[in-house]
Amino acid sequence: MSAGRVPAAAETAVVLVECQQGVLGEGSVLPDLRDASPGLPDAVARLADVARAAGAVVVHATYEGSYGAVDHGTAPLWRLLGPTTRAWAPGSHSTEILPGLRHPDDLVIPRHHGLCPGSGTELFPVLRGLGRRSVVLAGVSLNVALPLAAGEAVHNGFRVLVPRDAVAGTPAAYGEQVLRNTMSMLATVTSVAELAQAWGCLAETSDKTGDDSHSAVTRGVEP
Repeated sequence: MSAGRVPAAAETAVVLVECQQGVLGEGSVLPDLRDASPGLPDAVARLADVARAAGAVVVHATYEGSYGAVDHGTAPLWRLLGPTTRAWAPGSHSTEILPGLRHPDDLVIPRHHGLCPGSGTELFPVLRGLGRRSVVLAGVSLNVALPLAAGEAVHNGFRVLVPRDAVAGTPAAYGEQVLRNTMSMLATVTSVAELAQAWGCLAETSDKTGDDSHSAVTRGVEP
């Protein structure tokens, strides 16, 4: 993908959707999704490093529980998740961002209702106020939240990009179909490496091990 197809990092926000303990951690309420995407946290960490080095805003769009709501709407997914997320609240373990993903300069914009981070929340007004006109969506999932978020973003006048290696759905083959047949209609489907190249950032393999292990990123220098 040519650099001309990638918006400037200074005009872009990278939105990490539900990259939190209760979704992708050991206590996930969606274990099939977590198990289908074991490398996703590292890929998202690389993307976040690239974004910060290039000057993009990194936003953690978490779900922090419904404050005890008894009516979650009509979606069958909520009939499944409503009872299992009833104890979720700001500061609880399930709403914590995964280790290694958060930086002090990042924004955290949680929601307490709905199936995606951009419906009836502060996300898009905040990004617009920061002068960000493009959104890179990463995280989970390609089943529901990410397509809905992409639709909301384009309806609100944002350009959307989706790095194929920093998103996931279940089953994995279905996630690929969503990228090919749905997300490509709403967004530019790209990769973390393509974004790094377009933004002049070079990924360097780290020697770290453990939960926080991922690539370090430095700003590219023109020869």
